[in-house]
Amino acid sequence: MCGLVGAFPIPGRSFRSEDVKPAMDRMNRRGPDAEGVWQDAGVVLGHRRLSILDPDPRSHQPMVSACGRHAIVFNGEIYNFRELRRDLEEMGTAFRTTSDTEVLLAMFAAEGEAMLSRLRGMFAFVIWDRIAKRGFAARDAYGIKPLYYAQTPEGALLASQVKALLDSGKVSAAPDARGQAGFWLLGNVPEPRTWYRDIVHLPAGYFAWIENGRVETPRQWWDIGAAWREAPGPKRANAEVCESVRQSVLASVKAHLVSDVPVGVFLSGGIDSGALAGLIQDACAGSIKGVTIAFREFAGRDEDEAPAAALVAKHLGLEHHVRVITRGEFDADLPRILEAIDQPSIDGINTWYAAKAAAELGLKVVVSGIGGDELFQGYSTFRKLPRLVSTWRKLSLVPGAMSVARAAAGLKARRSGNRRWSQLPEGARTIAGAWWLSRGLFSPEELTALMGDDLAHQALRDFSPGRWVEEMSGPLPDDLRLALGQIESTTYLRNQLLRDSDWASMAHGVELRTPLVDTWLLRELQPLLASFGRFPGKSLLAGSPSRGLPVEVLKRPKTGFGIPLGRWLGGDAVTRSPGSDSREWSRRVVRDSLSGLSGRRNPEA
Repeated sequence: MCGLVGAFPIPGRSFRSEDVKPAMDRMNRRGPDAEGVWQDAGVVLGHRRLSILDPDPRSHQPMVSACGRHAIVFNGEIYNFRELRRDLEEMGTAFRTTSDTEVLLAMFAAEGEAMLSRLRGMFAFVIWDRIAKRGFAARDAYGIKPLYYAQTPEGALLASQVKALLDSGKVSAAPDARGQAGFWLLGNVPEPRTWYRDIVHLPAGYFAWIENGRVETPRQWWDIGAAWREAPGPKRANAEVCESVRQSVLASVKAHLVSDVPVGVFLSGGIDSGALAGLIQDACAGSIKGVTIAFREFAGRDEDEAPAAALVAKHLGLEHHVRVITRGEFDADLPRILEAIDQPSIDGINTWYAAKAAAELGLKVVVSGIGGDELFQGYSTFRKLPRLVSTWRKLSLVPGAMSVARAAAGLKARRSGNRRWSQLPEGARTIAGAWWLSRGLFSPEELTALMGDDLAHQALRDFSPGRWVEEMSGPLPDDLRLALGQIESTTYLRNQLLRDSDWASMAHGVELRTPLVDTWLLRELQPLLASFGRFPGKSLLAGSPSRGLPVEVLKRPKTGFGIPLGRWLGGDAVTRSPGSDSREWSRRVVRDSLSGLSGRRNPEA
C-alpha cells in the first residue's frame, strides 16, 4: 500500500525529479517506509512505500524489470501473486524478490493488458515501457485504490491523490460543476469526475495507455455491474447457497491474509466484522488483534459498538483492544482530519480513528467488513425501496393519484424545510429515483445557494436522478433488489466508502483490506445473487464462520459505524454520521479541507 506519481512529457518537453517532489511530499503518510524516484528520457516515476510484502529494500519502488525495459510504480496488493509467480517460473521467468510488484512487472511483459483479469487484489499502477515509449495505467474493478490524472501543457501527470496533483503547481484548481454538484447532492464526488475540472479519476475497472505525454481514452477491462445485470434468474436451494457462500467467503478471507507483517481486524459490534473475525480464525491458527473504537457519548445506547465487539472477541478468543475517542481528542485532531480528506466527503472520520488506533498498536494491515451490506443486501433499503417502487407504480395508474401525491409532497417539503420531499412522486416510480431520494443530501433547488448560479446551471443542465444513476452504474436489471445491489456497489460503496477508507487509513500508514469487496468473490457468488433475498439480516454471512456469532450480535439493531458528530459539532443531540448533521458537516468539509488550495494553485484556470 503506497502512493505513486508519474510524469510523462509531450514531445520536446521533459520532466525532472523536482517536478514531482511536492506531490511526493503530499503523500508521505501513505508510504512512510521508503521513497524513490526514477527518471528516463524525461519521464519521471515516484513512489512512497508502505512495506507489506517483502519489506526488504530490494523491493523498493520504482522497480525496473531485470531486462531494463519496464519500470513500475504500484499501489495495492495482489493476493494471488504467488500462484501467478509459479506460472511465470514454469515459463522460465527468474525473480530477484519475493514481492507482488515484480510479479506484476513480469505479468505485464508476458501478457500486457490481458493480465488484468487474472489479478486478485486491489491495485492502481503505472508502467513505463522504455522501448515502446509509452505508459500503461490500470485500476482494480471495484475501485478500491485510487488513481487520478491531469493533462497539463507539459504533459500528463498521474498520482494517488487529487491534492498531490494540485501540489505539483502544474494543475488548475478550477472547479468541475458536475463533480461538485455530485458532492452536494449525494455526499461524495462521483468518478470519473473530481472536485476539479482538469483532474480525472481513472474509472474503476479501466486501463489507459499514455503516449506522447497524453492519457488516451480509458478502456474498460471489467464492469462489476454486469454481475448484477447478468445474474441468472433461477434461485438455488438454501443449503447450496449457504455452503457456496461459506466456501467463497472463506477463500476470500484466506487470500486477504497474505502478508509479511501482522494483520489485525476492525471489530465493530456488527455482523460483517464479526463474521470476518470468525473466518479469519478459521483460516489461520495465529493470534490476531481486534480493534474497536468507542465513544462516551454512546455509552448505554445501541450505537455503542464496544460491548458487542467484546462479546465477539471473547467468543472467538481474539486479543481485543478498545480505543475510546473523546471530544477533546476530536477537537485536537480535526485539522489533521480535514487535511487528510483528499476530496470532500461526508464520512470517513470513523475509519480515520480506527486506523489511528490500529497504528498505535503497531499494525500496518487491518481487515475491514466494508461491502457486506452491498453484497448481501443488508441495508434496510433492500426491503423498503423495492416495495415502495412497486406500490408507487400501481398508485400512479389510479386517475388523479399523482396530482394528490404531488400536492402532499409539496406540503411536506414546505413544512419540513427539506425540499427533497417534493421529488418523491416522480422519484419513487423507479429504483434509481427511490435510491436517489434515500441517499440524497441536498436537493437540486439548493445548489444555487451552495455553488453559485453559473456552476449550478452547468451541473443541472438536463438533470435527472435516473440519468445520473445510469451514468454511474450503467443499465440496471429488472429485478429491483439486484438493481439496488448494483447501484449501491457502483456509487455509495465506490465513491464514498472505499474512497474514504483509502484516505482515512493511509493518513496513518495503515493498509485496509476488504475481503467482501473482491472481484473473484463477486464472480463466484454471481449465480447466487438472486437468492440472497431469502436470507434477511445478512444471515448468510453470519452463518459462514464455523463458530456462529453470539445471539446478542445477531439480534443487535443495525446502527452503522458512526461517531457522535452532532455533539462534537456543538449540537444538543447525540447523532451518527452521516445523519441529520451531514449537511452541516458537508459545508465544514468544503470550507476547511480545501482551504488554500484554489487560491494557491490555479494555472491557466
